[in-house]
Amino acid sequence: MAATLSALTVGVIGSGSSEHEPSARAVGELLADLGVNLLTGGGRGVMTAVSRAFTQRPRTRGICIGIIPCDSETDRARPKAGYPNEFVELAIQTHLPYSGTEGTHDLSRNHINVLSCAAIVALPGEAGTTSEIELAIRYGKPVIAYSPNLALVEHFPRLVRRAATIDEVKDFLRLQLAPSP
Repeated sequence: MAATLSALTVGVIGSGSSEHEPSARAVGELLADLGVNLLTGGGRGVMTAVSRAFTQRPRTRGICIGIIPCDSETDRARPKAGYPNEFVELAIQTHLPYSGTEGTHDLSRNHINVLSCAAIVALPGEAGTTSEIELAIRYGKPVIAYSPNLALVEHFPRLVRRAATIDEVKDFLRLQLAPSP
């Protein structure tokens, strides 16, 4: 039986410090309009901005999910400070502390972020975003890098398609989320 759009989850990855507000808002609103679930790392920056746009948009389906890192290797029962952001509707706390340059490590929640999504939209970001893109490529997950200023995503792996408009992202997602014949 083919999955409906409401049963699908799209991950959005990007900077944990800069919101890239216009782009993140456009993506959050698009995902709400598509009726899919939004999954992020549940923190600040792009994660907050896209979650804010998603949850403030009128929608009939889809929830905002955050995969939350733990505080440290020695304190795995407590979420990392600042997590989840106030827009996460379903926080999934993990025992996984690593991110950033250690984002492909087995103790990084990035594996869960990538493996739980039907498709991934990458907004501008640095080492943590790049590690999630690398995992998406490793696991064969469709991923697109979006920024009206393509210079902000040029450092991502060359295998990743770039989009300068939200319409390109929309077309990509519709293709990736379409039920198989």
